[in-house]
Amino acid sequence: MLDLLGLDEQAAAVYELMLVNHAWGVAEIGRRLKLSTAEVRAALERLTDLRLLRRCPRGDELQPSDPALGLRELLNQRKRELEQHQEAVARCEADMAELVSSYSKLYAGPRHRVAEQFIGIDSVQQRIGELAAAATSECLTFNPGGAQSRASLEASKPLDRQTLARGVRMRTVYLDSVRNDAVTTEYAEWLTELGGEVRTVPSLPLRMIIFDRETVIVPADPDNTRKGAVQLTEPGVVVGLAGLFDQMWASAAPLGAGHDRDDRGLTRQEKELLRLLGNGLTDEAAGKQLGLSLRTVRRMMADLMRRLGASSRFEAGLRTAQRQWL
Repeated sequence: MLDLLGLDEQAAAVYELMLVNHAWGVAEIGRRLKLSTAEVRAALERLTDLRLLRRCPRGDELQPSDPALGLRELLNQRKRELEQHQEAVARCEADMAELVSSYSKLYAGPRHRVAEQFIGIDSVQQRIGELAAAATSECLTFNPGGAQSRASLEASKPLDRQTLARGVRMRTVYLDSVRNDAVTTEYAEWLTELGGEVRTVPSLPLRMIIFDRETVIVPADPDNTRKGAVQLTEPGVVVGLAGLFDQMWASAAPLGAGHDRDDRGLTRQEKELLRLLGNGLTDEAAGKQLGLSLRTVRRMMADLMRRLGASSRFEAGLRTAQRQWL
């Protein structure tokens, strides 16, 4: 767990030893942990930078800060960093959706073809299979829409297995809502065992797959799957979408992690629901974005209103702002 706070294994071991006896010097710490002098000094410097160790007012001796305060402050700092990532992603979602839309429309231009469209599910799946088979370094996937069907997941396993077997790194971002679906989590665990990586976020801006940071597959129309998919290879678009993936991945939670709540008692999913409704989305539209049923959205909102002490949606919005829940 300490690695999530910026502590590697050596620094964590040194910190635990310092809590037992901070009077031990570099040589004694190195002897007990079987570390070199350079490794011990690097760990001490890292712990000092993180304010888990501090110098005594008199002399140069290092002593640990109160762990209850130091570790809690590191956790709060990581939370603030994740919130900043999420805010940055939210700001660029609309711009990215508009960018993808504008480049998709360019496909029809007779002189400047920057996109290729594939109509029909069979055509799209065939092209994805071809790109996956040709990938040499990585496949990055946004997979919105909530839980996946068992048939769809089983059909994807052979290609996933072959891709990972060639040493291609596979990273997939699902919605937090799939954590409640046994079929999807079972597939994610299977993929992880083979070397794939899976994380989740409250909402995703679009469905896409990026191959080797050179080719992107996105829906031609997110609201109408019958229009098929579009393949984009324009470097400016690919770099932008890959950057969006990197931001979302940094703020996403590993599938095995729990539903942590922030200092105000909100889960990431609850906070995203409040943001979506505050932006004017209906319960149904917000549920689609979060991969949740309309019934679940209304149940969550009723619980949030109860915790806010609000009797109406309007009052809930006011109290949300007053309490700085967003």
